[in-house]
Amino acid sequence: MDAQTALDDAYFDYCPWDFVGRASAGQRAAQDAHQRRLAESGAHLGPRCYVSPAAGVFTDTLRLGTDSYIAGHAYVTGEVTAGDDCTVNPYATVRGRITLGDGVRIGAHSSLLGFNHGFAPDRPVHRQPLTAKGITVGDDVWIGSHVVVLDGVTIGDHCVVGAGAVVTKDLAPWTVAAGNPARPLRDRRAQSGPRRDRAVSGDLPGGLSDDLPGDRPGDPSGDLGDAVARFADRARAQAADLLARCWNPDTGRYADRPGAPATVRAHCDAVEIADLLLGSPPEELAADEHAARLRALQDPGSGLVPEFAPDGGPGVLPAPAADGWIDDGTAEYHVLAVGYALDLLGSRLTQPVHVVCRMTASQLIARLESLPWRTRTWSAGAWVDCWATGAHRNLKLGVEDGEPGALEALFGWLTTRVDPWTGMWGTAGSPAAGRLQLVNGYYRLTRGSYAQFGFDVPYAERVVDTVLAHGSDHRWFAAGRENACNVLDVAHPLWLAGRRSGHRAAEVRAWAEEQLTRALGRWRDGAGFGFGPAGEGGGGPGREPGLQGTEMWLAIVWLLADLVGVADRLGYRPRGVHRPEPARSPGFTTPG
Repeated sequence: MDAQTALDDAYFDYCPWDFVGRASAGQRAAQDAHQRRLAESGAHLGPRCYVSPAAGVFTDTLRLGTDSYIAGHAYVTGEVTAGDDCTVNPYATVRGRITLGDGVRIGAHSSLLGFNHGFAPDRPVHRQPLTAKGITVGDDVWIGSHVVVLDGVTIGDHCVVGAGAVVTKDLAPWTVAAGNPARPLRDRRAQSGPRRDRAVSGDLPGGLSDDLPGDRPGDPSGDLGDAVARFADRARAQAADLLARCWNPDTGRYADRPGAPATVRAHCDAVEIADLLLGSPPEELAADEHAARLRALQDPGSGLVPEFAPDGGPGVLPAPAADGWIDDGTAEYHVLAVGYALDLLGSRLTQPVHVVCRMTASQLIARLESLPWRTRTWSAGAWVDCWATGAHRNLKLGVEDGEPGALEALFGWLTTRVDPWTGMWGTAGSPAAGRLQLVNGYYRLTRGSYAQFGFDVPYAERVVDTVLAHGSDHRWFAAGRENACNVLDVAHPLWLAGRRSGHRAAEVRAWAEEQLTRALGRWRDGAGFGFGPAGEGGGGPGREPGLQGTEMWLAIVWLLADLVGVADRLGYRPRGVHRPEPARSPGFTTPG
C-alpha cells in the first residue's frame, strides 16, 4: 500500500461522513467485507452505514439505522441500538446497554457508560458486582466533545449537551445543558440566535465541536452570551446588503469596500462571509459561477493565483527563483483564500500548486533555512503557511508533493527547530521590539501546518505563556489600538494550545472576554467591520469597514466566544481559512 492510499484510507477513520460521497470502489469493497464480518457476529447495519476498521467494536448486539457511522478509534461494546443518522465520532466510547434515537450526534472523546459497579468497603473494587440500568438518548440530540453520560440516564428528544459535561441525571426534552454535574441552562427553543441546521447535522466535521454552552448561572459570560446572540442576529440580517455594497455589477467583481480596486481576496472574503452568516454563496452570482470565476484565475504554469493587473486584466507573476518558487506574497496568500473559498462553494482548484509539488525535500529544507526567522518572523511563518496549504491542496487533487518525504521533511524541520522556552519559531524579541513578529509568525506557521493537518502543537503551555505576555502589550492591545491581524494571531494560538492544556485558563478567558466585548462594539451597521489601525509596516486595509475586516473579525469573534464559552450563541462556525478544525486528518506521524 503506497503512502497516498494509506492516507486516503485513514481519512475516513476521522471523516466518515464523507465515505458515501468520496470512497473509491476498492474502499467500498473493503468496507462491505468489514460489515460482513460484523454481521457474522450478529450486527445489523442499515443502508449507507460506515464502521471504521480502526474502531474497537466488540458488541453483544449492534444495530445501526440508515446513514449511521462509527468513526475510527471509537470503542463500542455491549448492547448498542441506534436509529437513523446517528454518529459515534472519533475516540468516543459507547459501552453497556445503550439506545439511541434518530439523528444523534456523539462528539469526539465522549463516553456513554451504560453500566456501573459498586464500591462498598467489604471487597476490592475489581470484585464488586456490575449493574446495568442502561442509557437512553432520544431523537435529534447533540452530545458535544468530552461529555460523560452515566448509567441510568435518559436524555430527552432535541437536547444539546455542552462539551465537557458530566450527565448524572435525566434531561427533559429540548434542554440545553452543560457543566459538571450537567445542569439545564435553557430551553433550546428559546435561543436568541438561530443555529443553521447543517451546523449540527454534519458540516461540522465529526461532531468535533466543543463550542457548546459554557455559560453558568451567575457567570458574566451569561450576559456576554446574550450580547453575542444579538450581534449575530444583527450581522445575519445585514449580510446580503453588506456584500452587495462591495459588488461592482459593471466589472462583475468584488472590492474590499466601495471605491477600492477589485481584488481576488475580496471575492474570497465575500464567499466566506456569506457562508458564515447566510449559509449560502453570495447572491450576486450562482455558486457554479462564483467557482468558475475563481478557478479561472489560477496560473497554469505555477498553480498560484496572481492579483488582478491594474487594468483589471489577468495578473502577471514574477520570475521563479532558483528552486522554482515564485516570491509573490499576494499570490501566496491566494493559495489559502481561493482554495478555501472553492471548498465552501463545493469546488476545488483545477490545477495542482505546481511550485509546491516541484520542490524537493532538499530544496524545501534549504528554503526553510533561508527564511528571515530572526528579522521578519511573520514573513517566514507566512511562507510555511502557503507551502503547507499548497501541499494540502495537492493532496486533495491526488498529487504527491515533490520527491517522497517533502511534507514529512517540513514537519521534521519544524519539530526540531521550535524553541522549548517560548514554544515558537524565530527570535524571542526584546522589550523594545516586543513579541509581535514572534507571535504573529507563529499563527501563520501553525495555521498552515499543525492546525491544518490536525497535529498537536509542541510545548503548548509555553505557547500560552508567550502569547498571554504579548496579549498584554498595550502597544498593540490597548482599547482602540487592536487590529484584526494582531487579535487573531493571539486568539487562535490560545485556542489551539488550549486544546492540549488548560494552562492559565482563567487568564485566557479573561483576555478573551475583554477582547470579545470590544470586538462586538466595532460592527458598523450596513458595512460590517473595519480591519483596524495599520499593523507593523503599515499592513492591512485600515479602519474603514470592508470585506477583509468583516471576514477576519467574524472568525475572531467565534474564537473569542469559544474561549469564553458562548460560541453556541453565534449560530455560525468558520469553515474556511480561519476554520478551527483541521482541514484534513494526518496521514503520517510527526517526528519527536
